Amino acid sequence: MLFHTPDLTEQDLQVIARVDRIREQLRHQLPEQRRWVGLLRRVQLARAIRGSNSIEGYHVSLDDAVAAVAGEDRPDADSEAWMATLGYRDAMTYVLTLSDDAHFAYDESLLRSLHYMMIRYAPDKSPGRWRPGTVYVRDDRTGEIVYTGPDALLVPDLMAELVDDLRAAGRPPMIQAAMAHLNLVMIHPFRDGNGRMARCLQTLVMAREGIISPPFVSIEEYLGDETEAYYQILAAVGQGSYQPSNDATPWVRFVLTAHHRQAQQMLRRAEEAERRWTLIEEEIHRQRLPERMAAPLFNASMGFRLRNATYRELSDVSDSIAGRDLKALVQAGLLEPQGERRARIYTATNRLRVIHDAARQARRPVENPYDFPVEPTLGL
Repeated sequence: MLFHTPDLTEQDLQVIARVDRIREQLRHQLPEQRRWVGLLRRVQLARAIRGSNSIEGYHVSLDDAVAAVAGEDRPDADSEAWMATLGYRDAMTYVLTLSDDAHFAYDESLLRSLHYMMIRYAPDKSPGRWRPGTVYVRDDRTGEIVYTGPDALLVPDLMAELVDDLRAAGRPPMIQAAMAHLNLVMIHPFRDGNGRMARCLQTLVMAREGIISPPFVSIEEYLGDETEAYYQILAAVGQGSYQPSNDATPWVRFVLTAHHRQAQQMLRRAEEAERRWTLIEEEIHRQRLPERMAAPLFNASMGFRLRNATYRELSDVSDSIAGRDLKALVQAGLLEPQGERRARIYTATNRLRVIHDAARQARRPVENPYDFPVEPTLGL
């Protein structure tokens, strides 16, 4: 038996409609032919990876998460946090691949494969395999056991039921994704990585909706920012053990709030990205610099470090041209070099930070959807 989808109130349905309207606005705000959309997608994917992993205590900088998405190496590549970042990147990349796959189907092998990608760096945690025994969730602050998963013998049947539920139609995608997340995390089918898998599965369900690119519908960044509230709502619904008869309404409303707030955040970022790109293009033309410099400067203006390899990848140029371009950008007062030779990085100067600040002016507030009054509906 799984947790059942609760009955949705008129207010819940209006929140769903409000999120759908924001995402429709966002779809028009993100024309695929614009170069900055791909750059924004990469950063948002990095935010999702970083947010989900941070909940489990694997912390990397956003700069490093963006580097992982771009396939760059880092000096601390042997650290567990970095390996966890690469694993989640691989799983999320597969989710992106599946988002428009005409032959896609939910099954247990898919879920186990995603789990394997995610934690294959830790063979002692049985990546890709159902757990063989009892699993507990312990509060790291107190050492207290706060949740006990169902018996391991029940896991295969429960996961088969979850897959059947994923295949069923008739629910709004946000609700289907929320319930998949809740059920997987409560079944706790793996020895480790259950929270990450539940969040990744939620993103997969949303990705299959097909409105906009998957990183723009993920709420993993929001959950990472609201880790304590996320744990509290799961604890309130779970009540210490597998009790699928419990009411999932508080969880559904928490997730709908997350979608609403994240969608507003993404719309704001899309508007800022367009302004940022325009300002950078104007600066490039003013200084009579090559247009290929726009993408690296876009990233640097957001605070990301540039390396020669990063510049080459973003501008699609050779090593020698990248070196000349970076030197020209330093002379133009847009980048500042730090370090020597292979360790050299480039960061934004004050002139480039002015562009960053100008792009972020007049930011619209992020609102809570359940603060809006319920709109009257017309009766028959």
